[in-house]
Amino acid sequence: MSILINEETPMLIIGITGKQGRIHCKRTLEAGSKLLAGVSPGKTGELVEGVPVFDSVKDALVSYPEIKAAMLLVPKQFVKDAALSVVRERIELLVIITEFVPVLDTLEIVKEAKLYGTQVIGPNTIGVISSGQSKLGIMPDYIYGQGHIGLISRSGTLTHETASNLTFKGYGLSTCVGIGGDAIVGMNHAEVIEYFAEDDDTDLIVLIGEIGGTSEELAAEKIKELNLKKPVCAYIAGMSAPENKRMGHAGAIVSGNMGTVKSKVNALESAGVTVCPTLGKIVDFVEKNSAENSRLQSIAAKVN
Repeated sequence: MSILINEETPMLIIGITGKQGRIHCKRTLEAGSKLLAGVSPGKTGELVEGVPVFDSVKDALVSYPEIKAAMLLVPKQFVKDAALSVVRERIELLVIITEFVPVLDTLEIVKEAKLYGTQVIGPNTIGVISSGQSKLGIMPDYIYGQGHIGLISRSGTLTHETASNLTFKGYGLSTCVGIGGDAIVGMNHAEVIEYFAEDDDTDLIVLIGEIGGTSEELAAEKIKELNLKKPVCAYIAGMSAPENKRMGHAGAIVSGNMGTVKSKVNALESAGVTVCPTLGKIVDFVEKNSAENSRLQSIAAKVN
C-alpha cells in the first residue's frame, strides 16, 4: 500500500531541463515512477528522456490532468513562484528539493498549501520513496530495499545510511520520507506518523531526528494520541553537541528547554519509543522485532 506515492502516482518535475533535472528525470524513470511531464519555461515541445516539457504547470495539466505529484528542482530564487503554481492547481503532493529557500518564501508556500489542500515535503529534502514502487526525490533507490518498515528523517545522509544498513541486513522498507532540514518545512514527523499508523504495509517505524526544533516532541505527542501499537524506534543526531551550540541544518536550533537532546529523548521514551544511541542500534531493534514479525524481512531487495 505505502504512503504518499505508489507505482500509480502520476507526477511531473519542475526544472526538468536543467542539469539536475535531466539527471533525476532519468533516475526517476529508472525507479519505476509514473513521470508524465516536465516544466521549464521557454522549453515547451522539448523531450527529456522521452518526457514532454511544458512552459507551465497549467499547460502540463491540460495534457495530463491526472497528475497528482510534483518535484521542484529549481534555484532558490524561483522556488516560491514555482511552488505556488503547483499549489494553486491543487496538485496533491509537492516535494521541494532545493536548499537555502528563504524562510518567508517557505512560510508563504506552506500557508497557501494548507488553503489549497497540497501536502508539502521540504524544502531541503531528498524527497519520498515507496521502495520498489516509485520515488519523487533524489535518493539512490537501489539502497532502499522493499518491505514493511516506515522511515521518517530530517537528514538525507542519515536516511541513506539507515536505509542501506537495513537493506544490507535483509530488512525492507515501505516508504521513506525526508521531511527536510530547514527550520520551516511542510510535513513534520507527527504528520508522517499519522500516515504510517493507517498504512497496512508498514509494520514498524523508524524516526530519525536531530537537536533543534520541536518535530520529534510533536511526534511523541502524536504517538500517544493515536495509542500507536506499531513498534517505533528513534535516533537523535547531535547528542554530543556542546550545549547551546547551533549544529548542521537550519532546523537544528535549540530554544529554551525545547529542542534539546534531553527533551526529545524524554518525550519519545514517555511515548514508548525506543531511543537508539547509534544508527547501528536501529538494526538491532529491527532484528529483535523481526522475530515476532517475519514481514520485516519478507521482500527486502538485494543490494548489488
